[in-house]
Amino acid sequence: MGPRAGGGPGPPGAGCAGAVRGRVSVHVVEPGPLTTVQDAGRPGWAHLGVPRAGFLDAGAATLANRLVGNPEGAALLETTAGGLRFVLGAARTLAVTGARCPVTAAGRSLPFAEAVTLAAGTEVVIGTPTHGLRTYVALAGAIDVAPVLGSRSTDTLAGVGPPVVRAGQVLPLGVPGRVPAAGVVVRPPAEAVLRLHPGPQADWLTRPDDLDGAVVRVGAASNRVGLRLEGVRVGRRPGELPSEGMVLGAVQAPEGGELVVFLNDHPPTGGYPVVAVVARADLAWCAQARPGDEVVLELL
Repeated sequence: MGPRAGGGPGPPGAGCAGAVRGRVSVHVVEPGPLTTVQDAGRPGWAHLGVPRAGFLDAGAATLANRLVGNPEGAALLETTAGGLRFVLGAARTLAVTGARCPVTAAGRSLPFAEAVTLAAGTEVVIGTPTHGLRTYVALAGAIDVAPVLGSRSTDTLAGVGPPVVRAGQVLPLGVPGRVPAAGVVVRPPAEAVLRLHPGPQADWLTRPDDLDGAVVRVGAASNRVGLRLEGVRVGRRPGELPSEGMVLGAVQAPEGGELVVFLNDHPPTGGYPVVAVVARADLAWCAQARPGDEVVLELL
């Protein structure tokens, strides 16, 4: 277990962080640009039009949960581009993983990707990432909001699950589990190569080899629904398809010629040809890619 950090007085009103109807909780002071509650998601509901949601960088999220003794799929906080600030209502073990960023507790710097026990009343600040985009904050006992269709994940497209975290919100915590005695090795960052399996409509491409070795950059309009890849315009035959089911990592090719990678909050169906599917191991890169980042495409 990591070092213990002292508590701070916190902002006015922070005293209400200690309970939600008598339960231990955290008080959100600032949510940053986008903070959501995420767990392993709700797969299996696509036939009813419900996306899977869930944490985008599964490796980083499950690592954070393991560090604090939670089940790997437990609910935690996923914050985009940092800016999250909250106050603990009780002493809890915390771990921060994913996009590397400065983390402070009561003004003191905390180690990254390590379990740290903090006192009640401690204010925690998640800074702007120096690398990557999405940071994961796990607390022992996990975020214990009410599940919807078996998951506590926020779905930003369909609006299923808990709402996006807002300033002043009080989030309940569950009962802590057992913190592992041994540390966990942080996996190295993925290389900037996006491996693609052929998609079911790969034959719609007029020049399939244009994808292999192409250098593309992440578009500014990317979000939890999809990653827009700019810089290469693939040739494809005109037209659309009847709507059909989409899988996580599906690469659609709209008629404009640029590509869209479907991420966790993607709609269950789509009408553009799926010309490729991202290798599952490379979805973590998609989760951490910033607008302007470049990646090389590789056909498998």
